[in-house]
Amino acid sequence: MSIKNDLFLRALKGETVERPPVWMMRQAGRYLPEFMAIRDKYDFFTRCRTPELASEITVQPIRRYGMDAAILFSDILVIPQAMNIEVQMKPNFGPYLPNPVTDQKGVDEVIVPDVNVELDYVMQAIKATKELLNNEIPLIGFAGSPWTILCYVVQGQGSKTFDKAKEFCFTNPVAAHQLLQKITDTTIAYLKAKVKAGVDAVQVFDSWGGMLSPVDYREFSFQYIQQIIDALKDEAPVIVFGKGCWFALGDMAKSGAAALGVDWTCSARNARYLSGGNITLQGNFDPARLLSPPAVIKKMVTQMINEFGKDKYVVNLGHGILPNVPLDNAKAFIDAVKEYQQN
Repeated sequence: MSIKNDLFLRALKGETVERPPVWMMRQAGRYLPEFMAIRDKYDFFTRCRTPELASEITVQPIRRYGMDAAILFSDILVIPQAMNIEVQMKPNFGPYLPNPVTDQKGVDEVIVPDVNVELDYVMQAIKATKELLNNEIPLIGFAGSPWTILCYVVQGQGSKTFDKAKEFCFTNPVAAHQLLQKITDTTIAYLKAKVKAGVDAVQVFDSWGGMLSPVDYREFSFQYIQQIIDALKDEAPVIVFGKGCWFALGDMAKSGAAALGVDWTCSARNARYLSGGNITLQGNFDPARLLSPPAVIKKMVTQMINEFGKDKYVVNLGHGILPNVPLDNAKAFIDAVKEYQQN
């Protein structure tokens, strides 16, 4: 079955389009009252593990705003969970890993699981979501980058610096690379299973890539993302989003990725220049700018599209939507793209 609105997939191929497609990172979630109603009844990982809940949460923003793509409700930390690492989600705190991996022994105990067994609930959620979407728009599956997963696994929680994760890599590089490879192997199998289950594209979130210097980024992050792209690119388009990774846009553009995410600290002009000007870019509206009045948001979105150009471009935020964004402001963002006409 072909997808009725394939604007997003066409933009990923670099085709000429009437207007750019639009979706928002973290669109399935915490700013929506219908999401909060589910959140009040079920804890975080129950929502991830229950296909009916995950699929319902995935389509909630589509019903409300009509984005051009849906992104499966899940979390990047389902991967370490499947790898025999305990992950808790604490209210008002975030992820908490009570037994972080800090030495060779810890790395040896990490398993590369059978993703079709351990993460079957994700595949079931994809199938349930595809039924709800009814071929109207494409569905995106995602995973964290191996480096970003390592950050949580070693640090044990979120951090502004991920100092322990970096220390582990710099003082025990052999063990660090073994851990990164195990995460990479699991992630490749996981994303392949997601494509088989029905997702139309995949995105790799390198949320903490910007913590590393350009040299360390190549060693501890990008070579593993490259493995993921190589394994997946013939099966589905791969989007790579590295927050704070403007310095890697040149390497990323040569990687075989279909599109590159850009955060709000990199201008459209710089992003086009650094990426060589031929690859589809995605981004990069400052999520906090959705707190501006709707009329200002619409004006800024139009300007952003004019700067990136309507082709080889996917309109998105520069990171996930904030929980306190008013519903009308999110609507203004989406509507501005749908109403876009070149001047």
